[in-house]
Amino acid sequence: MKHLRTVFLAVVALVAAVCTVQSDAQFRIGPKVGMNVNSMHFNSGVFDDDNRMGFTGGLMAEFTVPVIGLGFDISAMYVHRNDRWATENESGKNNRDYIEIPLNLKYKFGLPVIGKVLTPYLTTGPSVSFLTSRRAINDAMRNKSVDWAWNFGFGVQLFSHVQVGASYGLGLTNAVKIFDPDSDAKKINGKNRYWTITAAYLF
Repeated sequence: MKHLRTVFLAVVALVAAVCTVQSDAQFRIGPKVGMNVNSMHFNSGVFDDDNRMGFTGGLMAEFTVPVIGLGFDISAMYVHRNDRWATENESGKNNRDYIEIPLNLKYKFGLPVIGKVLTPYLTTGPSVSFLTSRRAINDAMRNKSVDWAWNFGFGVQLFSHVQVGASYGLGLTNAVKIFDPDSDAKKINGKNRYWTITAAYLF
């Protein structure tokens, strides 16, 4: 956990340095909504999990240096994730609510002529999610209160204001811990894997 916090702070320091490169850098803010497709990756073949759709919504801020196209965005998002798991003997679902804060480095590709109409971009960076729903799933399963991930994304900016993007979140920490009822020592951990498609309007 300390290592992840160090990485997060290092990214913050890096984007802060980028922001000071030029005084004409642009700051924008606006609403962001979307949907996610989530699955859980377990460290054991005992559990199976299929893809389930959820949704997200919140606010995004963007800081960009126009000349070089480099900047960052940070969001505060409500996220609802759905999971359905199964073993040979039982099955169940695990619906979770989070407040997620992704921080992404962003590079926009400046295109001649059509740049004001369509601008592709790439993003990557850490994300931390705080569980707001209950931790207990059943007598043997618990959701973790904090979940760390690393996002990789791409998208397009349309008419300078609308951004449509897709990102893949790679879980870095265990989001779900399962205690084998037959052994207190045996633990099965699950990490989030999810695709998110969003649309934002920045003023």
